[in-house]
Amino acid sequence: MTGARNTAPTRIVKSARRWIGTPYHDQASVRGVGCDCLGLLRGVWRDVVGPEPMPMPPYSRDWGEAGPVEVLAEAARAAMQELDVAEARAGDIILFRMRAGAIAKHVGILSGGGHFIHAYERTGVIEEHLTPAWQRRIAFAFRFPVR
Repeated sequence: MTGARNTAPTRIVKSARRWIGTPYHDQASVRGVGCDCLGLLRGVWRDVVGPEPMPMPPYSRDWGEAGPVEVLAEAARAAMQELDVAEARAGDIILFRMRAGAIAKHVGILSGGGHFIHAYERTGVIEEHLTPAWQRRIAFAFRFPVR
C-alpha cells in the first residue's frame, strides 16, 4: 500500500496532462473532444480510480452563484479525503471560489512545481502557474482515494 501512495500523485498528474489541449465544452468529459473543469476531474477519476462514484446532475456555469451549500465541496467530501489547503500537493484537487461571497465552482489538479491543470473557457485544458491571484481563490483541497 505504501508504494501505491507514492505513485498515486504521479499517476494522477500524468493522467491530467493527457487532457491538455482538450477544448472547453460545458458539462462534457471526453478527452480530446471537450470538457469543463469538472469534466477533467471526472475523466482523471475514471482513469486513476475507476467508475465515477455518483451520477453528475446538471449544474450552472455561474461562478457568482451564492448559496448556503457548497455543492461541489460536499460532493468531493463524499468521495475524497478533505485536506487543509496548505497540505495540498501534486495530484491533489483544489476548488476555487471565483468571486467573494460565491460558492466554490472551479476545479484544478495540482501538478507540482507551483502549477496546476484545469479546463478554462476559451482555453480548454491547460497547465499553468498557480499565481497569487489563483492561490487566494483556493477554498478547498481534496485527495483522491488510493486504489
